[in-house]
Amino acid sequence: MEPFNWRCPFCNHDSTITNENFHYNYTTLTKKNSEGYQMLAIIFIICPNKDCNKYSLSIKLFKAKFDETNREYVPENLLREWNLIPQSDAKPLPKYIPKAIVDDYNESCLIKDLSPKASATLSRRCLQTMIRDFWNISGLSNLKQEIDAIKEKVDSMTWSAIDSVREIGNIGAHMEKDINLIIDVDPGEAKLLIQLIESLIKEWYISKYEREKNMKKIIKTGSQKNIQKKKSKSK
Repeated sequence: MEPFNWRCPFCNHDSTITNENFHYNYTTLTKKNSEGYQMLAIIFIICPNKDCNKYSLSIKLFKAKFDETNREYVPENLLREWNLIPQSDAKPLPKYIPKAIVDDYNESCLIKDLSPKASATLSRRCLQTMIRDFWNISGLSNLKQEIDAIKEKVDSMTWSAIDSVREIGNIGAHMEKDINLIIDVDPGEAKLLIQLIESLIKEWYISKYEREKNMKKIIKTGSQKNIQKKKSKSK
C-alpha cells in the first residue's frame, strides 16, 4: 500500500501511515438477500506516536460488483460506515475547556449520523454554553438575545454562522405549530454545525489560552533579564 497522511483521533498528532501500523481487509458477503451481494471492509490503524500508540477501528459496507476480468468481487458503492473505536470523529479537546461544552460537543459528534436533528440540537446547546461562558453573557431570556448581544464582538460572517446554528438547532429543540410540517436535518448539515463549534472552540478558547501562555513566558523572561541586569550592576 502507498503511505498516507492521517491524524490520530486520540492524540491529534499528524502522522504518515505505512504497512507497519495499518490493516485493511475485505470480506465478501455472498449470501442471497434482497439487497444483493455486499462487501465489508475492516480498517485498523495504530497511531505511530509512541506517547499514544492507540488504535482506531472502523468498518465500511460496500455494494459488491463482480469483476469479469479478474473473476472476483470488488467494492463498488459505499453504503454505510461505522466508527467503532473511537465511536465518533470528535476531536480531543484540552482539559481547560469547560466540561459542559466538551460533553455536548462529544455527544453531538456521536449521534451525528444516527440522529442529525438531535445532534443539531446539542450543537445549539453547546453554542449557548460557549456564548454565556466565554463572553460572560447572563440575564437574557433566550439564545437569540444572547447571540444578538455578541453581534458587535465578532465579525459579521461568524455572527451569521452562529445564528444559523441557532436556527437549525431550533428544528430539534422546538416543535412547529403545524405538527404535519416536518423539517429534516441531514448528517452533512449536522457536521457543518459541529465544524463551526470546533472552529469557535479553537478561536475563542485555544487561541486565547496559547496567546496568554506565550505572553506569560515573555513577561517571565523579561523579569528574569531584569534580575540578571540588576545583579550584574551590583557586582
